[in-house]
Amino acid sequence: MHAPLDSDLIRSFLAVVDAGSVTGAADQIGRTQSAVSMQIRKLEENLGQSIFVREPRGVSLTDRGRQLLPYARRVVGLLDETATALREKPLSGPVRVGIPDEYVQSILPAALASFSQRHPETQVTARCDFSAPQLAALRADEIDLAVVYEGSSKDEADILAVDPTVWVTSISHAQHLRRPLPIAIYFSSDWCRDYALHSLEQIGMSYYTAFECDTSASMRSAVMNGISVAPLARSSIPAGCRELTVEDGFVMIDNARVVLHRNPAGTSPAIDAMAVTLRDAFCPLANREG
Repeated sequence: MHAPLDSDLIRSFLAVVDAGSVTGAADQIGRTQSAVSMQIRKLEENLGQSIFVREPRGVSLTDRGRQLLPYARRVVGLLDETATALREKPLSGPVRVGIPDEYVQSILPAALASFSQRHPETQVTARCDFSAPQLAALRADEIDLAVVYEGSSKDEADILAVDPTVWVTSISHAQHLRRPLPIAIYFSSDWCRDYALHSLEQIGMSYYTAFECDTSASMRSAVMNGISVAPLARSSIPAGCRELTVEDGFVMIDNARVVLHRNPAGTSPAIDAMAVTLRDAFCPLANREG
């Protein structure tokens, strides 16, 4: 029967892989070069095969080392995830979050569900609305956190991502070629409505309102079904549709920032943890836009 693999040996293996040398790995993990070399030898003895080729300027993986690498990353990742989950202090209490309609089906549902699973003693309430009502609810102490769109933000604002609003058309229906241009527009979001219409007036584009609604899901449906073009957050462009760019004769509607606002009336560890969860949820979008 083979001896089980020691997680410390696996961590040393990954450190050498990432650093490209035993010396570099030793510096990263705070051990001596000889100690790291000894751990690698122990791991190779345990496996019965070499995992590194020693070279003048470092090391490279053998075939067996390359086979080990994805398993090693999964094992260490799972161990770290387990440690984090078990060391987290139990959180409890209400957390009230305001979220934009644009992210109800994409970024935020998984984040909110994950938070509730990690902290089952919390009571999360999510409210979907436009930015102005969300900020009003924050001032009225009706919610604790609000994710909103802002055209410009102060330097100290907690900016989660930049997600421009753009005109979108169906690839198969090509309604953007019609004149006057059939557009979808929001009933209640004056900010988005004003910016969208201004962008058309700025380029002298004739248009008429072909569809009015108050949800981004309805906006996407209008575009996908060839009813009109529509103003959508770039991250929410549906399959089969595309952004209308300068090459099409259009301009970007705005360069909206997605900003996290907090209720100044009070906080709690659960609210703080939710703020971190929301920042993490927007990281992929922030990295893509950056």
